[in-house]
Amino acid sequence: MSRTLENLTKDLLAAAQKAGADAADAIAVSGDSQSIEVLNGKLEHAERAEGVDIGLRVLIGQRQASVSASDIRPETLAEMAERAVAMAKEAPEDPYCGLADPDRLARDRDAAALELVDPSPAPAAAELQADALAAEAAALAVKGVAQVQGAGAGYSRTDIWIAGTNGFSGGYARSSRSTSCVAITGSGLAMERDYNGEGRIFAADMPDPAEIGRIAGERAVARAGAKKPPTGAFPVLFDERISSGLIGHLVAAVNGAAIARGSSWLKDARGEQVLPEGMFLTEDPHRRRVAGSKPFDAEGLPTARRHIIDNGVLTGWTLDLATARKLGLESTANAARGTSAPPSPSVGNLHLTPGTDSRDDLVALMGTGLIVTSLIGSSINPNTGDYSRGASGFWVENGEITGPVNECTIAGNLREMLGSLRAANDGRAHLSRVIPSLLVEGLTIAGA
Repeated sequence: MSRTLENLTKDLLAAAQKAGADAADAIAVSGDSQSIEVLNGKLEHAERAEGVDIGLRVLIGQRQASVSASDIRPETLAEMAERAVAMAKEAPEDPYCGLADPDRLARDRDAAALELVDPSPAPAAAELQADALAAEAAALAVKGVAQVQGAGAGYSRTDIWIAGTNGFSGGYARSSRSTSCVAITGSGLAMERDYNGEGRIFAADMPDPAEIGRIAGERAVARAGAKKPPTGAFPVLFDERISSGLIGHLVAAVNGAAIARGSSWLKDARGEQVLPEGMFLTEDPHRRRVAGSKPFDAEGLPTARRHIIDNGVLTGWTLDLATARKLGLESTANAARGTSAPPSPSVGNLHLTPGTDSRDDLVALMGTGLIVTSLIGSSINPNTGDYSRGASGFWVENGEITGPVNECTIAGNLREMLGSLRAANDGRAHLSRVIPSLLVEGLTIAGA
């Protein structure tokens, strides 16, 4: 970890205390990223970015304020601290703000065991371009692909350091490597497109870019001739590509910020059955080589594995210190933050209990219904859980896929939808959110 970032946070804290802050915490983030996009076998766009951002939160009694900057000169740090203290003095009192007690801080602050950063050298732009070109060429080689809308590859590395006047000081680094491709079949009003993309922390774990492009091309061709499905109540299978979004609505509903506001359709559901019996939704922040892992949260608390859903039953909320205090509970060490705002609760790695059936088994069990592979728009009532989204995918008759469909809307209520889930066994282990394909009974489909 860069000594420079650690020193920056120390200097920010010293400046805050000199300016009159009772307490403070600071964050310093160093980023380095590059991306390449190609089109028609040629370089279309290249971008490189690097820099350092810093953030400071100060507390004056029960008042707080946050400021941020991308200028790390000593005079800027002093000005930030003075401005933050002046802002905090004018801020309304917040009885729930405050740093973590020193005896609760994470002792193990070494993230090396999590393997969150690839130690190999950053790729050259030419290497990323070669990956993007290989993906584009492979997509174009698929019979029926009319054109590739774009193919790209990227790399990033981020170093983070967090420190507070309560004695916490720790940091870690993250890196990522990615390749993606968007392919098109047909033309004019009959044009359909689909995509494929992969990302890993370690470049050595990345799939062949040609394989990524080939899958994008095959997905696009499979969408040729899409039409509206019939209107009615049918089972809907959320494909593994988008099923994490469905679970994401549950995760949002148990976020401590929503619970504290009273604006969640699950606000009274703690201890109740919200998923079928036998299902566990587990957060595990210590998975190796996974993007959502971290050794401690943004308030310096030690992270730990926990069941959000235990045998179908909701165990509680996702909390940082402030929301925990509002609710009279203990933080679940889920604080996250950027440089310009105080911490707020957020989840990282998730794993939903897989079923014993394959995706094809669930398709056969559907009888007649819809496989959703893409969602657009969103109309989710946070208070009632009423759900409505635009969708496209494939229609199923008698357990067999009959063809692609588009321009339809699926609607239901999330509490009822989640209670009827049936999971496949196709979750991908390298993802931060390992959520398999999910079959939901009796959604309303508005199509032709």
